Amino acid sequence: QVQLAESGGGLVQAGGSLRLSCAASGRTFSNDNMGWFRQAPGKEREFVAAISWSGGIIMYADSVKGRFTISRDNAKNTLYLQMNSLKLEDTANYYCARRRGVRRWSDPGDYDYWGQGTRVTVSS
Repeated sequence: QVQLAESGGGLVQAGGSLRLSCAASGRTFSNDNMGWFRQAPGKEREFVAAISWSGGIIMYADSVKGRFTISRDNAKNTLYLQMNSLKLEDTANYYCARRRGVRRWSDPGDYDYWGQGTRVTVSS
């Protein structure tokens, strides 16, 4: 079993920055493709970004492209999401997940393990 734990969420002013971390434990992390998703109350889970196990393939949702950066440190079994120029609409619970599917990077159905989430609130 793979366990994922997000951290780094909090309250931030619009235009500010926040860095999220996802610590993986259990079995292999270095060979796993990973992704970030977010979900606001009453809304569906939304794809944010994804990264291959080697970091050679990176995907971003159009809504965050140019503002967010996904990265990983396999030696530390940790996934990161650097969020800059935050907007009010970025407010959500953010989840990291492991991808094992092959259909689409942005499809939640391609991911089999999920963290509990960390809350990000952007204020004006």
